[in-house]
Amino acid sequence: MTALRNVWALVRKEWHHYFASPIAYVLLVAWSVLGGIFFSAYFWAYLERSRATAAQSEFGMKMSLNEMLFAPVFNNMAVVALFMTPMLTMRLFAEEKRQGTIELLATAPLTDLQIVLGKFLAAVGFYAGMVVICFANLLVVWAYADTPPEWRPVLTGLLAVLLLGSALIALGLFVSTLTRNQIIAAVMAFSLSLVMLVLGWFDNPMAGPFMKFVTYFGLTNHLEDLLKGVIDLKDVVFYLSVITFGLVLAHQSVESQRWRA
Repeated sequence: MTALRNVWALVRKEWHHYFASPIAYVLLVAWSVLGGIFFSAYFWAYLERSRATAAQSEFGMKMSLNEMLFAPVFNNMAVVALFMTPMLTMRLFAEEKRQGTIELLATAPLTDLQIVLGKFLAAVGFYAGMVVICFANLLVVWAYADTPPEWRPVLTGLLAVLLLGSALIALGLFVSTLTRNQIIAAVMAFSLSLVMLVLGWFDNPMAGPFMKFVTYFGLTNHLEDLLKGVIDLKDVVFYLSVITFGLVLAHQSVESQRWRA
């Protein structure tokens, strides 16, 4: 229980820092605006295509809200997360080092693992709040749609965006342990995330075993099934593995710095 209290205390400390600076409000506004723009664009495209289809057919063909609205919105917001998460992670350790407060953490009754988990969960909790805000836009559809869309693809889509963002946060957390400069931490985290995104662009059914192995590490390659409402264990395991890998690297980095000090 003491370990949980320590982690929770660190989570609250980080949330206080987020909301005490403009970064939290900038991220929330930017995320909400972009989510609203994507939702509006795909919603109007859905309406226009529905009207065109109905005009060409006596009975009209029912268009899938999940395929034409929800999946594209979640897919685009997952890409937006690539740009947003480095801003959440850049200060987690870099700012502590710059201000010299990292020594206070090192001498506090906290283990390195508790420090890493506390900072990670604080960033993920804030990011989860952003994801919920994105979901609020989609509730309008249930209020006015004649035929309510399926819940499963929406819930798995939210899970996909949350898992991808959490993986990016874990990697960004590790990068933040390597420098004192927040800007450098943000650029390095974004570059690392971008490389993992680009790996997915080489996905090709005709590719050889090596290229298939490389493209497996593409961050967005594992979103497709989740956005369709299908929970494939290999996709969930991939994101959880990236999260674990990032946290292990961050823990080893913090531990090595403590020993060097």
